[in-house]
Amino acid sequence: METGQKHIQTNNKIDQSLTNVLSIQASLSGLSFCILNTSKNVIESYSTIKFDKQLNPQEVLANLIGCFEKKLELQEDFKSIQVIHENDLSTLVPKEVFNEKFLADYLKFNAKILRTDFITHDEIPTANMVNIYVPYININNYLFDYFGDFIYKHSTSILLDTILKAEQNCEDSKMYINVCDTHFEVIYVDNSQLILYNTYTYNTDEDFIYYILFTAEQLGLDPEILQLKLLGSIKESDHIYKIVYKYIRHISLSTLHPKYDFDIEFKKDLINETVLINSF
Repeated sequence: METGQKHIQTNNKIDQSLTNVLSIQASLSGLSFCILNTSKNVIESYSTIKFDKQLNPQEVLANLIGCFEKKLELQEDFKSIQVIHENDLSTLVPKEVFNEKFLADYLKFNAKILRTDFITHDEIPTANMVNIYVPYININNYLFDYFGDFIYKHSTSILLDTILKAEQNCEDSKMYINVCDTHFEVIYVDNSQLILYNTYTYNTDEDFIYYILFTAEQLGLDPEILQLKLLGSIKESDHIYKIVYKYIRHISLSTLHPKYDFDIEFKKDLINETVLINSF
C-alpha cells in the first residue's frame, strides 16, 4: 500500500454496482467485522474475535488473514471497505494550530513512537480537531493487496464525531464513557462543544470508578448532578455499572446507533459496537 494516502483507487475486489459495505475494526485485543447492505439499510453480517491476551501487530495480521480464509462472507466483492484502527498511539490537535509537517512532533508527547512508524491523521470537523495517529500499516498493506481500494480511520475519530453529532444544539453538559475490554474513553461535552477527551487503562472496577471521579474532580463537576452516559461493553447487570451508580446517580446506557435494522442473531452483540456501527 502506498503510504500517505487515505483512499486509493484500484479495481481489485471493489464494485460500485454492489450494495454491501464492509467495515473492519482492528486492535491488539481483537477483530470485528460488519457488513451493511446499503440498499436495504440492514446490517446483514457481524462477527468478532477477542484475543486471550494483547497481541502484537504481526500476530493480529495473522488472525486477520485466517478470518479471510475461513469466513465466506468476507470473500465477497464489496462496494467499499472501511478499516478502523483502535490503539493508544494517537493525539488530538486543534485545527487552527495543526501543521501536517509536524505529525511526529505532536504525537511524541502522548505516545511512544519509533522513527520508522508511519503517522497519518483524520480531520474531525465536528470537533474542529485533527486526530494524529499510527495505523497498523501491515494490516493496511495486506488489505490493499486483498481488496484494493479502501478507506481507513482511527476509532477515536469516529467516536468523537458520533458523540458530537448527537450533541448538536444541546445546551447542557454530559460525560460519555466508552467501555472497552482493557481500557475506556472519557468524553466531556458542554453546550455542544468538546471540552475533554482522555483514555485510561483499568484492571479492576475500583480503577474504573477512580478515574471517572478523578476526571470529574479535575473538571470541577459535582457527581450528584453529573449526567453520565455509558457506551460499549457494559450493561446494567455488570458490577462495574453498579459501582458507578453508587457514586454517580444520573447514569444511563446509550447506544448512539444509526437507524439500521439488525439480524436478530447478533443484535444484542452489536449494542457494544458503538464505533464499528457508526463507521459506515
